[in-house]
Amino acid sequence: MVTEKIFHDKLINSIYSDVREKSPFAFSLLISSRMSSLIAFAVYDIPFGGLFTGAESFLKKLGISLDECYEPQNLKNPRQIFERKIKYWECRPMNADPKSIVSPADSRMLAGNLSKNRNLFVKEKFFSYEELIGVHKEQWLMKFTGGSYAVFRLTPDKYHWNHFPVSGVIADFYEFDGSCHSCNPSAVVSEITPYSKNRRAVTIIDTDVEGGTNCGFVAMFEVAALMIGGIEQRYSSRFYDDPQALQRGMFVEKGAPKSIYHPGSSVDILLFEKDRMNFSEDIYFNLKRKDASSRYSEGFGESLVETEVELRSEIGRSL
Repeated sequence: MVTEKIFHDKLINSIYSDVREKSPFAFSLLISSRMSSLIAFAVYDIPFGGLFTGAESFLKKLGISLDECYEPQNLKNPRQIFERKIKYWECRPMNADPKSIVSPADSRMLAGNLSKNRNLFVKEKFFSYEELIGVHKEQWLMKFTGGSYAVFRLTPDKYHWNHFPVSGVIADFYEFDGSCHSCNPSAVVSEITPYSKNRRAVTIIDTDVEGGTNCGFVAMFEVAALMIGGIEQRYSSRFYDDPQALQRGMFVEKGAPKSIYHPGSSVDILLFEKDRMNFSEDIYFNLKRKDASSRYSEGFGESLVETEVELRSEIGRSL
């Protein structure tokens, strides 16, 4: 069990309490995509003008080790450190079993079911199912009905590249504009289904193909949060070489880099079809343990404890 130190906690709490209550217009402006980009620029790009003054203080504050970084000599300012590449093929080993489903990011993870008749039905506290996928996307709304989901919370100290959790063929890719609500747990508790209101990229992967993970269709959502300047698709099947934009019909490999978040904190969400996979038992065990609590536990009135997961570590298996 680890007690998390949440970055900019007082500021976020003030925005989601005092500012939202006293000045709804100012609150709407602060969580807008444009303002989020401007805040990220002020924090990560303006010399001596942000919350950090340089690479050394940024590394120290976030506790980042250069040993795992790829080309660490190029990390000279906060933005470059935030967008750093790592030697994931060495420091984030992956289970080679084709049935293994892996974490898309270094993050803190929650998991649950989309069916109201199943235990761990908490998704409506984090997102509206129809809104998240898109009310006009009837095919995918039907496909994931009654399935399961996972939420991965990336904090500012994390490696901010996303990797594919499964192997398969890109069946669809689309994006939504929207707000940039904070992913601070207190902000999530105070806001109704924030993740489905934020700017996000949606990728649908068909894994029932030759060389695929064989767990049906998987939906991956990259959700921009406060101070995120953008989400850029950069798929590469080998290290970070030859980055490509995603296209329908493209085969993608599990564990390979998919995209990068530009500065801030952010969230990944995965949706799985019903009865096509099982999450690892320790994730469910941690979620409901009684000897620990979280702000989600306090805010939602039930045990919701996150599990720290590393990029490319196993989070479940196909059935």
